[in-house]
Amino acid sequence: MTGPQPRPARQRVVLAERRGARRVRTRVEVAEQTEIGAALVDGLIRAQVGLAVRMGLVTALLLGSLPLLFAVGGLGSTAVFGIRLPWVLLGAVVYPLLFGVGLIFVRSAERNENDFLDLAED
Repeated sequence: MTGPQPRPARQRVVLAERRGARRVRTRVEVAEQTEIGAALVDGLIRAQVGLAVRMGLVTALLLGSLPLLFAVGGLGSTAVFGIRLPWVLLGAVVYPLLFGVGLIFVRSAERNENDFLDLAED
């Protein structure tokens, strides 16, 4: 028969199928602390330390500015609902502020860790 031959079925090659060997190799490099694995871990540590320093500075600036705010003009002697403003700020504003800074820190730290895992697995 000289008629048209059926074509073989096409096989689709996907990049994700080829990643398996590299993923295992990268995990091994991190686990065995090879030069590349150590660089990946050092990058994660630098990112986490940088985040902690930035969030600490933001917190120190926000809380450190409160005494300056109270010293300026008559804000320190202003009363809200019969309570002096410094006590209202310290009791009602500081704790939600610290909670918010902590929440931002935790989410950012988790994002750094997820980025590291994505990098280590890719």
